[in-house]
Amino acid sequence: MKTTTLILGCGDIGMALGRELLEAGHHVVGARRNIRALEGSGIEAVAVDLADPATLTGLPDADTLVYVVSADRFEEEAYRAAYPDGLKAVLQEFSGRDRPPRRVFFVSSTSVYAQRDGEEVDEASPAEPSGFSGTLMWEAEQALLDHDLPGTVVRFSGIYGPGRDRLIRQVGEGRIAPASPVMYSNRIHRDDCAGALAHLIGLALADEPVASLYLGSDCEPAPLNEVMVWLAKQLKVEATETIQSPLRRRASKRLSNARLLESGYRFRYPSFREGYAQVLQAGGFLPEKA
Repeated sequence: MKTTTLILGCGDIGMALGRELLEAGHHVVGARRNIRALEGSGIEAVAVDLADPATLTGLPDADTLVYVVSADRFEEEAYRAAYPDGLKAVLQEFSGRDRPPRRVFFVSSTSVYAQRDGEEVDEASPAEPSGFSGTLMWEAEQALLDHDLPGTVVRFSGIYGPGRDRLIRQVGEGRIAPASPVMYSNRIHRDDCAGALAHLIGLALADEPVASLYLGSDCEPAPLNEVMVWLAKQLKVEATETIQSPLRRRASKRLSNARLLESGYRFRYPSFREGYAQVLQAGGFLPEKA
C-alpha cells in the first residue's frame, strides 16, 4: 500500500520533493492556492487557503505532512499568517483526525540564529532571532515541537538553484563582496533541500530514529568573497565594484550539518562549487568556448 505525503505550500522545493517521492513510489498530494502550477507533475493537486478553515477540512489524510509554505511578502503580517498562524491551524486540523499523520515536517530557516561573528552553529546553539521573520519562524517551530503530533523542524540556510541565481547575476555585473572583514556564508542547493527532506521522510516511515531538529546546509561554509571570486572565474568577468550596502550587519556564521550527515544523508552538491557549477550550466550562464 502506497504511503501518502501531503506537501503544504507545494512550490519550488515542494515540487522537487514531490518528484523524488513519486519516483520512490509514494502517493504525493500538493496543496497550494494556485494548483495550475502542478499540472503535468504527477502530483495530485488540492487547492488550499491556510486562512480558510473550510479548505483545511478538505485536505486528505496523509502519513507524512510537509509544511513548506512561503510568505506572500516580506512583511510581519504576511509572515505571521504563513508561519505560526498557518501551521497552528494545520496542526489543529490534523491532530483531531481519526488517522493523524505519523510525522509533520516544518521547513524553517537559519534566520532564527542571531550569531554574526563567524561562530560555528549547530542544533544546540541558541536561537535568539532579532528580526520579525526569524522571530515568527521560531514561534512556528515551537508550535510544532510543543504539539502532540510528532514533529521535525528543518532549518535551511541560503537556498539557491535553478531560478535562484541572484548571486550569479551580481557577479555577472562585476559586483563582488569584500575580502575583509571575512563574511561567512552558508547555502544549500534546492535539490539537496528536496533530497534531505525525502531522506528524513524515508527514515520516519521506516520507523528509524528522526530528531526533532536538523540544520540543512551544505558541507562547506565559505567566505562570501571566496564564493563570488570563484563565480567570477567561471563567468570570466572582472570585479569592478565592491558590494557594501547589502552586507551591513549581515550575519556571519558557520553552520554545521553534522547531525544530518550522521542520519545518513549524502549531499549531491557538498559545496558551492558543485552546486553553482550545475546552476551555471543549466541556466546558460557560462560563456561560449572559443
